[in-house]
Amino acid sequence: MIPYFEQPSLKVGPLTLHAFGALVALAVVGGYLLAARRARAKSLDPAVMESLLSWVLGIGFIGAHLFAVVVYFPGELRAHPWMILRFWENLSSFGGVLGGALGAALFFRFRLRPVNAVSRRSYLDVLAFVLPFAWLFGRLACTFAHDHPGWVTSFPLAVSLRTEPARRYIIGVYKEAGLVSGLPRMPALAGMGFHDLGWYEFLYLIGVVVPTFLLLDRRARRPGFFVVWLVALYLPVRFGLDFLRVGDARYLGLTPGQYAAAAMGVFVIGYVLNRRRVHGFRAEPASSPVALVPQGRAGEVPEHGEDT
Repeated sequence: MIPYFEQPSLKVGPLTLHAFGALVALAVVGGYLLAARRARAKSLDPAVMESLLSWVLGIGFIGAHLFAVVVYFPGELRAHPWMILRFWENLSSFGGVLGGALGAALFFRFRLRPVNAVSRRSYLDVLAFVLPFAWLFGRLACTFAHDHPGWVTSFPLAVSLRTEPARRYIIGVYKEAGLVSGLPRMPALAGMGFHDLGWYEFLYLIGVVVPTFLLLDRRARRPGFFVVWLVALYLPVRFGLDFLRVGDARYLGLTPGQYAAAAMGVFVIGYVLNRRRVHGFRAEPASSPVALVPQGRAGEVPEHGEDT
């Protein structure tokens, strides 16, 4: 089993820097730079890509917080309504993805001149390709923080409960969930571990998703290709891992993350099937030039022949 460790931290004056925050910052900055670089390599407008990233990251961050407090902590929100304004706390990865998708939709609607569907898919494909590489560091941050604990287990890749800090941590998790009576007694507990879902996702990303994307990227792909592959590779695994969570809010037996994963999967599958029904295997139309809409011109009427 994997040894348990406390999250590393560094004291800088009155501030305490935790490994979680440093790795999340690395994920955001690294993902931003990688997306801008890939956009240039795909002959996409770097200014458009950088502006799109700003909308996706900004609204995604807000969505990550709102989704977490509304669906994961509704009781705490009712007791402390002001927590909804503490955007640096209680973040949900799926909330971030949904917020980012909303940010992209708003960007294409209000900030970019109307463009055809191929251009939109080209920019979104860059985001989809880069996301697993950035997500890798995000899930490593979760691994350091142990913020996605699961049931106790004897699974070889679980985090060991051999040490006192590890047992104290998992007992606290079970106690907060009202499940402490279900924990094995000592010394059996010391010989077990707990599922760490951030750790499992990190292993899956670095061992399966990232290598698969690198392999598929060895030849040119149609716009939207990596969006579909991201959904196909990630969502089913995430849906399954959520069954291992301890203490998460559940609605009819499923976590909010599972509902979000199912909804996103159904949407993308429906979109792909509809495109095949409407367009068959005809060649895609050429992409139109795009440009950012100047301030005050978001309501501009599209030019003739442009697909909105």
